[in-house]
Amino acid sequence: MEGIAKLVTTIDGWLWGWPLVILLFGTHLYLTFRLKFIQRHIGKAIKLSVTKDDFATGDVSQFGALATALAATIGTGNIVGVATAIALGGPGAVFWTWMTGVFGIATKYSESLLAVKYRVKTADGTMAGGPMYVLEYGLKNKPLAYAFAFFGSVAAFGIGNTVQANSISNMMVNQFGTPTWVTGIVLAVLTGVVIIGGVKRIAGVCDKLVPFMAVFYVLGCAIVLALTYKTIPATIGLIVSEAFTGTAAVGGFAGSTIMMTARYGVARGLFSNESGLGSAPIVSAAAQTRNTVRQALVASTGTFWDTVIVCAVTGITIVNSGVWNTGLNGGDLTSAAFGNIPVVGPIVLTIGLMTFVFSTILGWSYYGEKCVEYLFHSKKAILPYRVLYTIAVYFGAVMSLAFVWDLADLFNGLMAIPNLIAMLALSNVIVKETKEYLWDDNLDKINEDVIVELDESMHAVKAK
Repeated sequence: MEGIAKLVTTIDGWLWGWPLVILLFGTHLYLTFRLKFIQRHIGKAIKLSVTKDDFATGDVSQFGALATALAATIGTGNIVGVATAIALGGPGAVFWTWMTGVFGIATKYSESLLAVKYRVKTADGTMAGGPMYVLEYGLKNKPLAYAFAFFGSVAAFGIGNTVQANSISNMMVNQFGTPTWVTGIVLAVLTGVVIIGGVKRIAGVCDKLVPFMAVFYVLGCAIVLALTYKTIPATIGLIVSEAFTGTAAVGGFAGSTIMMTARYGVARGLFSNESGLGSAPIVSAAAQTRNTVRQALVASTGTFWDTVIVCAVTGITIVNSGVWNTGLNGGDLTSAAFGNIPVVGPIVLTIGLMTFVFSTILGWSYYGEKCVEYLFHSKKAILPYRVLYTIAVYFGAVMSLAFVWDLADLFNGLMAIPNLIAMLALSNVIVKETKEYLWDDNLDKINEDVIVELDESMHAVKAK
């Protein structure tokens, strides 16, 4: 096991070097400029996200799709992931995490637009979509489509499952002395009860859970910061300055170069908001929307809430606590930061992490099963996948944190590559659709963007 862990760490370090950081952040910047700073429409996007569309086709409401995507994205990465980035990359990593979110809005918009445009209707009338269908029908590249689906089906066990269970089980041990196996069993049972019902049940749970957990956590952090408000200006100054200078070793802190700071900030930013990863578009494809751009705008708000708001608040709270350079990592660092504030801090952390973890496990179960459905061209593969996914929740609760995080980062990167290639290659399509519906003020225009119908064996039978 030690040899495998070392190999994964080595590959992970190579994958997340300059090439992928440049590809990911470069795509964010490129799409931002090509779409004329789509981020300026975030207010309109938020309004659309809570507006019911009575003339739309799809399986779940736009808000239901957004809530499911947010459930998957707002997770342990927003709390433990940010803490890990700070521990490994210094306070400046918070800045790069935040920047990944700001510019990642354009990427989340783009990948969701393509997912709706190239989604398909299966034999039972439900929608299926995501990067694998974009790669097959938009880019005409089946090998890359299968590669993405494979990486996605495996990555779900890391980013959306074992990492989440591991984080909450460690916190339960530290806070309450709860054995990891107890946490694992409870999480596994709750997960199985919900995901067996499919996307509609998942969306129904997330509709109610996501607004509560996000508001509770942000308000809780605001209270924690209000109690230590005097040091906030200096904390923000430290975060910005260290983003471009790196951090010298202090105590147990390993030290950081600018590259390490950027690497961990961008990596944890992607882990958290998943912009460019290709996961959220899978549920965007199921949304009830009258055209591609409406759902793309709604989907883009997920990155705004996840990283621009939640990750930033977490990062400032942890750095402001002053414990970031004590040598602690992951959940231990987060617990120490919030534990500085008696009563309020631990409550905010415990409830926040528990709800974040459970919602992410639910959201990613849907992503994984849709990838499996594509790989095997059959819905019969979904039930066995759900069973394995539920079992993995238990094992995630008792695994090593370092190995789990490295494995999650590895498959994140492998998923991102084919998805980013698709967006760059189809950027003209993204711009064309944006011009037709947004720039030419046709957001209310109805256009059913299902291009292919599939038979029971998941093979194309008719093109529009």
